[in-house]
Amino acid sequence: MPHPNTDRPTDPVPAAVEPAPPGPAAGPERPRRAVPLGAFRVVVGLLFACHGASALFDWPAVAQHAAGSVGSWPGWYAAVIELVGGTLVMLGLGTRACALICSGSMAFAYFTVHQPHALLPIENGGEPAALFCWAFLAIAVTGPGPYALDAALRRAR
Repeated sequence: MPHPNTDRPTDPVPAAVEPAPPGPAAGPERPRRAVPLGAFRVVVGLLFACHGASALFDWPAVAQHAAGSVGSWPGWYAAVIELVGGTLVMLGLGTRACALICSGSMAFAYFTVHQPHALLPIENGGEPAALFCWAFLAIAVTGPGPYALDAALRRAR
C-alpha cells in the first residue's frame, strides 16, 4: 500500500528495526540440544549425589573422605550440599540456584583442599573438584532444559 504523501509503498517494519533472527533455542535445533543437555544434567547430578551419599552414609561405596560428625565444618556441610544439590540438579528442581551452590562448593573445595599442594589439578588431585565446579557452572548458565521437573511444573500451571 503506497504512503499517502509519496508513491513509495509503506513498509510494515521500519528499515532501522528489523526483526531479530530466531535464537539458538528456537527451531529444530532445540530438541537436538535439549536431550544431551538434559542427560548431562542428570548424569552430573547423579554422580554428585552419589559422592555426597558416600561421604554421609558410606553408600553406595565407602568414601575416601568421610563427612565427619553432624555439623562439622566443612566436611559435613559439603556432603549435604553434594547429596541434596546433586539430587535437585538431577531432577531439575531449582536447577540454576542449586547448580550455582554446587559449583561454589567445589570451587571452595579446590582452593582450600587441593590448590595449596600444587597449582595444577593433575598435580594436586583436584580434577574431580575442578570438573564438578565447571560442570555445575555450565548447568547454572544453560539452565535445566525442557526435560526437567521445573519445566513440567511450569507446564502444569
